[in-house]
Amino acid sequence: MNRLRKRFKHYKIKIFSPNFVLVVLLVIAVFLSGMLATKVLDLKRKQDIKNQQIYSQKQQEVTLQKLQDKVIKEKYVFKIKWGDLGKKMIEDGVIDKTKLAKAVTGKDELPKDLDKYFSNGQNKIELTQSNSQFWVDILWGLGLANKNEILEKGEMVKGGSAANFASTGGWTIGAKQPMDIYSKYQYITLSEKQQKIVEEIAGNIYRPCCGNSTAFPDCNHGMAMLGLIELMVSQNFSKEEIYKTALAFNVYWFPQTYLDIAFHFDKAEQDYSKKSPKELLSKTFSSAMGYQTIREKLGDIKWPALQGGGSCGA
Repeated sequence: MNRLRKRFKHYKIKIFSPNFVLVVLLVIAVFLSGMLATKVLDLKRKQDIKNQQIYSQKQQEVTLQKLQDKVIKEKYVFKIKWGDLGKKMIEDGVIDKTKLAKAVTGKDELPKDLDKYFSNGQNKIELTQSNSQFWVDILWGLGLANKNEILEKGEMVKGGSAANFASTGGWTIGAKQPMDIYSKYQYITLSEKQQKIVEEIAGNIYRPCCGNSTAFPDCNHGMAMLGLIELMVSQNFSKEEIYKTALAFNVYWFPQTYLDIAFHFDKAEQDYSKKSPKELLSKTFSSAMGYQTIREKLGDIKWPALQGGGSCGA
């Protein structure tokens, strides 16, 4: 027994010798240093990720601003002769100017820069973001009231009466009932050749509020676009000029759509400004279904200073 105790004592002394303690402390120090280094590296990695996210966000903001400046212009001036169309539509009861003013401005009178379109001799159309709703409404009235085969023989009457569409039943800013003015007045005279051009262009221009082309103008934007196309064809504008002008109006009426389309092209390293207006207005991009396909790929994008898009009502 004594012999065992001596041996045990001998081992205890060896186990707790200064060298052993030093080794243990060194191992602990290395372990703690490793933990600290791992923690520091982890914190650095998280900070790097955060910095990268901030950088990416700032880069995207710059990209979005550049794209927005490219897509939405401050102002357009089109050499389209408006003449006395506004005056005629007031006289015929197509438009009630007080109702129009309330719809556009909330007041009983239009500002001078809009009221001028109800006098004689207007030889140009000025389009801005602030007056885009005015042009939806006034062109809507023109498309609705102007006599044309698209309204009399097209999709609008295939199911019988055209009275229950948004572009007809939703017309509330006239002095007369919508169907009392529907395709009634010969404001714009077209030759047989020009009529075919109107039908061709109308069939190629879509709007993201629905899946229909302008050849089926069942909402306000479709009817407004029809009025614009008829007016420009009657004045012998080229097809390219009409598509370009139509795109400008659509961009103001549906800014979110065309900003997202521009971003879609940018991600694919393609330049939106080099795409033809006809392509951008096609079913692939400008119809509700075409745009929705693009939107699902992009997700929600927060565009700087984006104003709301149009609705299908006056």
